Amino acid sequence: MYAVLDIETTGGQFNEEGITEIAIYRFDGNQVVDQFISLVNPEMEIQPFVVKLTGINNAMLRLAPKFYEIAKRIIEITDNCVIVAHNAEFDYRVLRNEFRRLGYEYSRNTLCTVELSQKLLPDMPSYSLGKLVRSLGIPIADRHRASGDAMATEKLFELLLSKDKEKTILTSMIKSDIKTGISPKFLDIADTLPSTVGIYYIHNQEGQIIFIGKSKNIKKKVMQHFTSNSPIFKKIQQETYTVTFEKTGTELIALLKEAEEIHTNKPKYNKVSKKSVFPYSIYIKTNIEGYLYLSVEKTDGRKRNIMAFTSPNEAKKFLYKIFHGQSELPYVDFIYEKKSTKITADNFFANFTQTREEFNAKLLELLVPFDIDKDQVLILDKGRKVDEKSAVALEKGKLNGYCFYNLNHQINAPERIAANLTPILFNRNNRNIILNYLNKKTGYKLIHY
Repeated sequence: MYAVLDIETTGGQFNEEGITEIAIYRFDGNQVVDQFISLVNPEMEIQPFVVKLTGINNAMLRLAPKFYEIAKRIIEITDNCVIVAHNAEFDYRVLRNEFRRLGYEYSRNTLCTVELSQKLLPDMPSYSLGKLVRSLGIPIADRHRASGDAMATEKLFELLLSKDKEKTILTSMIKSDIKTGISPKFLDIADTLPSTVGIYYIHNQEGQIIFIGKSKNIKKKVMQHFTSNSPIFKKIQQETYTVTFEKTGTELIALLKEAEEIHTNKPKYNKVSKKSVFPYSIYIKTNIEGYLYLSVEKTDGRKRNIMAFTSPNEAKKFLYKIFHGQSELPYVDFIYEKKSTKITADNFFANFTQTREEFNAKLLELLVPFDIDKDQVLILDKGRKVDEKSAVALEKGKLNGYCFYNLNHQINAPERIAANLTPILFNRNNRNIILNYLNKKTGYKLIHY
């Protein structure tokens, strides 16, 4: 659990500042579950430059509560939380000083979004909150007011969590929990998990990730692991300390992230199969008469396929789908298991009335809804929330990464897409995952821009 906060102060000498406004958003890693926003009477004058910067003046604070009147609420909303702030050292220091004046030792673990951004977003022109979120396309209102800055920090932190491939943020959280002696049982763990699509991480007591999985229903899948009698999951059950998760909005992002994060984190109970998950593919070929045709063959990583399948039967279903259920497919070869089956009449082209160019153009047109080899391609789909969409970005058939964006904001500018993307290393299996997903799923939108 996180407490994303921002504090406005009076300014002045080091360790003598007073708080003029505070905003705290309690964030469970997926959504804000509680919030506290208040002006604060600092019982001291505000520096003129601060008044000009924030718009908060002495008159506004005369009737505001003093810090001791809101101290209990701050303790409650940040209980069992890691403090997250942009320049956390400053906000945490000011907050602790206020509690010390009351004779109370306030202590929380902290995360700084400046430091995290420098690590996870290394090429940004500036790491000041305003410039950083604007360059990322994150909306910010009421700049230099606690509520606006804290909400922008929360949105930034969500993005950083998605970019944290090595899960250093989550791992540090687990270690923090161990210090406080929290030891949840399996049912307690399951109660914290969502019944939505995403990635889940099973940790041992040292915070290490011992297993990574993906599911359309995280809670259901993890419960299956906890009740499994297989030798591997019996071992996992013995070592499980807690489970963290990341919602992905779509199964496509979950599939892509699972493959990469297993490669990055190398959990000891994940077994990586050397066999191809998609052993069959479709390739475009040209016959001796110059007509294009589709060839279903064993997947060859050296050649660029236009669709990938788990079985020959899956390939047949795809072809009948794109040719609108025709009993005769316009020249298709099935080559697998050391034999070739040509699905067409021998005199198909002899009786064909269109020119070769017209036929070839028509065949290519049927494949446009699945074409990921254009210069710039986005696969738009559902997001993690109702007001959010996801985008998987490719360039000339190469996977660049994914991002999430608010429905109120366009994301067709290349520089904005690049700034928001969480990169995923490209490999042949990723291409096949994407192609197979486009064949099997509906509801997405594939656009070329």
